[in-house]
Amino acid sequence: MKAVFISDAHLKDEGSKRYHNLLSLLDAVKDTIDALFIVGDFFDFWFCDNGNIYPEFRIMIDKLLDLRNHGVAINYFEGNHDFYLDEFFGTFGVRIFQDGATFKLDDQKIFVSHGDTVDLSNRPYLLLRSFLRSRIFYLMQKGMPSAVLWRVARISSKMSKDHLARSPEGLADTMRNFSMRKFEEGYDAVILGHCHQPVLEQYMIDGRKRTFAIPGDWVDHCSYIQYVDGDFTHSRIPSE
Repeated sequence: MKAVFISDAHLKDEGSKRYHNLLSLLDAVKDTIDALFIVGDFFDFWFCDNGNIYPEFRIMIDKLLDLRNHGVAINYFEGNHDFYLDEFFGTFGVRIFQDGATFKLDDQKIFVSHGDTVDLSNRPYLLLRSFLRSRIFYLMQKGMPSAVLWRVARISSKMSKDHLARSPEGLADTMRNFSMRKFEEGYDAVILGHCHQPVLEQYMIDGRKRTFAIPGDWVDHCSYIQYVDGDFTHSRIPSE
């Protein structure tokens, strides 16, 4: 089994270096992986009304659907910048997860989530998240013209960033503690996004290797996690 885990690409400008780095990665792994895990915030914002896609996203969407047509299973976790995904991607066979989910990769039990709800102390963010995913906000965005909708999406994206609150290091500590509790529940690996800080830590617990990983991001690191036949590794695309 071979898989790639990507999080926090925050794509919005098709002309950016990180956008093209990510396109290159997807081309490179197309014939070698069985599954792609997008661990949230792949797009810097996402609202889609009746298939009306923000133009800058079209190239990347076509790339993802090409992978799916090529036989790669795509598991896309909603983040704090991209939600209401199933209406569009679900029609193409992309599996959408609003929250965390459990997977079996070879003999490993793996928990995957964007991770934005791990820090329960960040109540302002959790309230904002609840509002942005509410039925009321869903109906509001459905009635907006595309130009207004995308402007609102950018504003909501900035609000969500402003409410991250904790430092990446502090958030990584919270996620590490969360992962330890998951290991006690019998998970072999926990993969979380949201933090942006690349992390790959492995422990021997009860005679089994356990893995806590954060893929990192495509804003500063161009980093991702590879899984090959039971082993996790961190990889990066050089920025130059």
